[in-house]
Amino acid sequence: MGSPALVRVLLVVAGCCWRGASGVPGEAEQPAPELVEVEVGGTALLRCGPSPHALGNLSQVDWFSVHKEKQTAIFHVRQGQGQSADGEYQQRLSLQGPGATLALRQVTPHDDRIFLCQSKNPRLQDHRIQLRVYKAPEEPTIETNAVGIPVDSKEPEEVATCVGRNGYPIPQVIWYKNRRPLREEKNRVHIQSSQIVESNGLYTLRSVLKAQLVKEDKDAQFYCELSYRLPSGNHMKESKEVTVPVFYPAESVWMEVEPVGELKEGDHVVIRCLADGNPPPHFNINKQNPGTQEMEEVRTPDNGILILDPAQKQHSGLYECQGLDLETMISLPSAPQELLVNYVSDVRVSPEAPEGPEGSSLELTCEADSNKDLEFQWLRAKTGQVLEEGSVLRFGSLRREAAGGYLCVASVPSVPGLNGTRLVTVAVFGPPWMAVKERKVWVKENATLNLSCEASGHPQPTVSWSANGTASQRELDLQTVLSTLTVLVTPELLATGVECAASNSLGRNATLLLLQPVSLTTLPPDSNTTTGRSTTVVSPHARANSTSTEKKLPEPESKGVVIVAVIVCVLVLAVLGAVLYFFYKKGKLPCGRSGKQEITLPPSRKSEFVVEVKSDKLPEETGLLQGSSGDKRAPGDQGEKYIDLRH
Repeated sequence: MGSPALVRVLLVVAGCCWRGASGVPGEAEQPAPELVEVEVGGTALLRCGPSPHALGNLSQVDWFSVHKEKQTAIFHVRQGQGQSADGEYQQRLSLQGPGATLALRQVTPHDDRIFLCQSKNPRLQDHRIQLRVYKAPEEPTIETNAVGIPVDSKEPEEVATCVGRNGYPIPQVIWYKNRRPLREEKNRVHIQSSQIVESNGLYTLRSVLKAQLVKEDKDAQFYCELSYRLPSGNHMKESKEVTVPVFYPAESVWMEVEPVGELKEGDHVVIRCLADGNPPPHFNINKQNPGTQEMEEVRTPDNGILILDPAQKQHSGLYECQGLDLETMISLPSAPQELLVNYVSDVRVSPEAPEGPEGSSLELTCEADSNKDLEFQWLRAKTGQVLEEGSVLRFGSLRREAAGGYLCVASVPSVPGLNGTRLVTVAVFGPPWMAVKERKVWVKENATLNLSCEASGHPQPTVSWSANGTASQRELDLQTVLSTLTVLVTPELLATGVECAASNSLGRNATLLLLQPVSLTTLPPDSNTTTGRSTTVVSPHARANSTSTEKKLPEPESKGVVIVAVIVCVLVLAVLGAVLYFFYKKGKLPCGRSGKQEITLPPSRKSEFVVEVKSDKLPEETGLLQGSSGDKRAPGDQGEKYIDLRH
């Protein structure tokens, strides 16, 4: 063995080496804590050692929390049984398995600390665990500077504020303009962030962006981004994009007119003043006075907007906008712009009141005023039929059918929809004419009946009735009147009928209305019964031999009687068909071409009988006459047809 002095030297050297390795006399260097990550509200599993195979005997373990270098006992394990210590962790800790793992439930931000596990086994070292807690912040909100930012500001102005609430740990914020990140820039961009610790330990981040803006930033999109970490990795959330009002003086003023293109009278026209400044200047709209050639202000209810509704030809002229910047008091004019409202006006026809006797010639001439080339058309007012292309309409030989309204249409082909019209009424001298000379009306006795009579002529005729009743009359146009008579159907009226007479200074004409009593046995095939108040109308659409021509018009309707009549006819035909079929099957009805066939009847049915099918139609409707001698006759009576069933 060595000497005692040599032993002491070796011990001193060994001690120096030990102190140099630990840095602290008598202490060995501790290993780094084990990292455990968990989200707020989750459960953290704390193991008393890096590996289950190296844990050894853990029947006696003490757990501590380390916060600000202070150890606090929180849990004890004895003989595999756990017991929580009094304090903040008393209700949230429990053993997992044989005692090697401690479960911490309902993790909060306050649990972000070091936990220490000490075993009573001297062969096992103390085990330290670093618990990291995370919480994703809420969606960031952003608020802009609603007042606005002038471009001539000398210092960065507040642009927007971004707020991210309830995150842990504090998230990082990044500002963007037009999708490009912003960085701190002296006298140009400044980002100021602060955070607040809530009572639950979560953080609320507030970041303010200040910047000097230019005119080009008037449409810039700003937003903020929050970057944060979770056990699953790195994440981020973005706010919505916002714009900020940017104020700058106007450099130019101009005028816009809607609609674009050719304008016409009646259009809804908007004149609008615009400028490239923000806020826009105060506008005046001026129009040139055609007499003095001076620009005069046009009063408008809205700043810089003039509405012409409807536009008229007098609105045409030279316009300009005048913009006054109320901040700098600088006035800027726009370029003058000519406004042209195309028009068609003063459509006139000569002669103004055309008239003439039958057979005479007549010429109508149409004129109009416009700033464009015109085209003319003549139309029949009642039908809309085009009669003539051009400004002149000629009648070689006037007939009564030519009387009535005519439209002259003056249009501008180069401006779609631009036209003007004039209505003129042609009068043809002559005595009154009626639609029919005689008419049957099927009625019931003691029923109230409305009879209407229409007559035309020039001069305008007056109408009178042969029966007493309540009469009223109204004008349909300058030549036509409609008279209505309300009368009670009496035996006297059934015998005499009712006459409607029309007269003027050139003659007289009349229509006779024959009242026919109706029943189920006498109902004509094409007539309707009058069960109550009904109306029959006689209209002047044709005449015969300068008097009248018969015209068939709708009869008063009575649906119930018609239905009964149809049912009776169907039953009669059904019985007849059954009889014929019966005789045919018995072989007693030979087939042939003759209209009459003899049928042998049974002895009990040898009596004679005749089935008669008879047509009793009223006269057909007559057409419009084309001349004074063109008389259209009503069709004659229909022949009777018989089927002789006598044996």
